[in-house]
Amino acid sequence: MADIVTQAAPAKINLALHVTRRREDGYHDLESLIVFADLCDELEASLAGSDSLIISGPFGGKLNAEPNNLVLRAVSAFRARWPELAPRGLALSLTKNLPVAAGIGGGSADAAAALRMLAGLSPVPIAVSDLSDLAAGLGADVPACLLSRPLLARGVGEILSPLQHFPGLFVTLVNPGVAVATADIFRRLRAHDNYPLPALPDPLTRPAQLGLWLAETRNDLEPPAIKLVPEIGIVIEEMAQTAGCILARMSGSGATVFGLFGAEGQAHDAAAQIRRLHPDYWVGTAPLLGAGN
Repeated sequence: MADIVTQAAPAKINLALHVTRRREDGYHDLESLIVFADLCDELEASLAGSDSLIISGPFGGKLNAEPNNLVLRAVSAFRARWPELAPRGLALSLTKNLPVAAGIGGGSADAAAALRMLAGLSPVPIAVSDLSDLAAGLGADVPACLLSRPLLARGVGEILSPLQHFPGLFVTLVNPGVAVATADIFRRLRAHDNYPLPALPDPLTRPAQLGLWLAETRNDLEPPAIKLVPEIGIVIEEMAQTAGCILARMSGSGATVFGLFGAEGQAHDAAAQIRRLHPDYWVGTAPLLGAGN
């Protein structure tokens, strides 16, 4: 292998998220349109005698490198599944650029990056289906993050339908710096049997098509999250008022809010406006990764 190998861990955004059923095992069936932004954590690795992890970056202080860290769990799970294909040890370095417990993938994206890295280092190809099965054992969002492209997710997140077409769009993300536990949001969810997502236009190639479709959808986790963290609702209203905003909504279980835009300049202007209103909030803007990624 090269002296150092790298993998990006892009931010995951739930453009729409419907909770359709509470299962007997206590989990929930969901339907979600998921996209990924060109805003990433970064994972680097080099060969070593044993596994180790160093975490740095703007949000590195929010995490620790103990064995239960999702990156190390992903490496351990890969090695247990394919012991003959994994390096003996990896010195890993994670640059944490994205907020933690923010509804944008976070640890799941980092774990997926570790799996992609190990699959790339394997001397023989590993089937995507096998890698996805392993990813599902690490967390509900890890299989989607493994693909990091526009897709529909169903079940608890393990049933994935990648989209063949998706319009070029830009996103502005805002996080108020309040960590939200997913379990707390689900405990406050009033309805567990909401209707599923409407059928997507096919082919989905124009921003206007997506905007009309999104107008018929929701994030069912948004109302309980706003009750828990009122700042989320304030940012949604502020984002919705920015020029050219197609949709302002919370991603995942929060507290990150996204604004969706058809033009890069509009997304940057919205980011600047939110920064003026909330100089202490984390704000990022980037293009969405397309269907070909």
